[in-house]
Amino acid sequence: MTLLLHNVRWSRLASSTAGAGGLLDLLLEGGQITEIGPSGTLSGDEMLDGDGVVVLPGLRDRHVHLTQWAIARRRVDVSGARSASAAAHVLADADRPDGGLVSGFGFRDGLWPDAPHRDLLERALPGVPVAVVSQDLHSLWLSPAALKLVGAADHPSGLLREEPAFRAIAALPQPDVEVLDRWALEAVTSAAARGVTGILDFEFVDTAETWARRAAAADDGLPLRVEAAIFSELLEAAISAGVRTGDPVEGTNGLVTVGPCKVLIDGSLNSRTAFCHDPYPGITGDDARGLLTQDPEALSANISRAARHGIRYAVHAIGDRANTLALDCFEKAGVGGRIEHAQLVDADDLPRFARLGVIASVQPSHAVEDRDVADTHWADRIDKAFPYRALADAGATLEMGSDAPVSRLDPWHTIRSAVTRTDDDRPAWHPEQSMTVAEALAASTGGLLHPAVGDPADLILVDDDPADLDPAGLDDIQVLATLVAGRVVHRRQL
Repeated sequence: MTLLLHNVRWSRLASSTAGAGGLLDLLLEGGQITEIGPSGTLSGDEMLDGDGVVVLPGLRDRHVHLTQWAIARRRVDVSGARSASAAAHVLADADRPDGGLVSGFGFRDGLWPDAPHRDLLERALPGVPVAVVSQDLHSLWLSPAALKLVGAADHPSGLLREEPAFRAIAALPQPDVEVLDRWALEAVTSAAARGVTGILDFEFVDTAETWARRAAAADDGLPLRVEAAIFSELLEAAISAGVRTGDPVEGTNGLVTVGPCKVLIDGSLNSRTAFCHDPYPGITGDDARGLLTQDPEALSANISRAARHGIRYAVHAIGDRANTLALDCFEKAGVGGRIEHAQLVDADDLPRFARLGVIASVQPSHAVEDRDVADTHWADRIDKAFPYRALADAGATLEMGSDAPVSRLDPWHTIRSAVTRTDDDRPAWHPEQSMTVAEALAASTGGLLHPAVGDPADLILVDDDPADLDPAGLDDIQVLATLVAGRVVHRRQL
């Protein structure tokens, strides 16, 4: 069965492409593009008439926590609160289940005048279990009743950071698996409607097993491709099972593959736990420079061992010292890989990404959403914060994502943030680090600006050519159709 994508055109961003400016036909078969020709020269068993709209390669979000994103879409949003007290009031006013956990999401306490504390939640919601996850996922704020649920009743403040927070989140009551899977499928269906044809999912579970189950539950199949990362604690099991990065996961029609092994070497900016060369202003003691959460020698050995078994590594590194150490680990192991976030990078480390074959996996929405926190806590080193232009100029391969639920899973917002360096009425924040629209789009499509014969038929049709838009309007672009492996998974009236 063949599908003819009729009367479409390339974006002007790909103006050097043969056929640029004219209408084209693309023939799709077996999940691939098998032929491209001028409009009217090809035929297929079925036809989708694009009526002159632009066709682009499908967009890929290269860093998500999909289950957490699916849950966060249903939590009480406290992201607009400007203090701990204000956040507590938002939670108190929200609808809540009888006798159940009140779950909030999105606080950023890096600029708050008061500190999150268990007593604030108790005064707002006496006796009610309340759990609020920070926007960066690295902190958890609990009421006394919620602290009891996770076995931490005696915790003095109720504010947990890093590993204690991760353990407590896992210990909180969760919806049934069937409910979570339904929420997750709804979330990826919404993502497909924004042109997402693939995600790299970094949940702290057996992600491949999770997505095999979801693929079986999806009546019409998964609406996008999933690279299922290996949780670092499951690395040995993956090696024993002979699993390799890139392997297809059985029962998913090739739409789910095994991703890299993920590990965190430091914390986050908002929590002031990103590991830096210099201390954070106003913080003293052993943690003044943030937290180093991995022994570099052990990490280097793990990267090397995993590589011998066909497994790549993805290392979360945000602070400048963390990025230096992560690059050191890849260099010592003698293999490439990925650094997730790369938010603060020394000038001397910029060319090492390309030289070592380490992908810079970045989330431009973080740059605009955390600009005030960065200006406060990294003011003395702001010239090397979120350095996308500098990384690109140094030859690094950039791949972009959202880190959902830290930022919303919308690649057009990601692209707009990379180009404009703002998401409000303020001027661009450090515009010297901006990317072009073509660069940002390519970093969201695996390096492509237009598809070619032999490529997977992961395609989107859009109502406007990104080349013709004011970059501030990229958020508003409409996706008219999304195709994954030649299958239409989203379609609006053309």
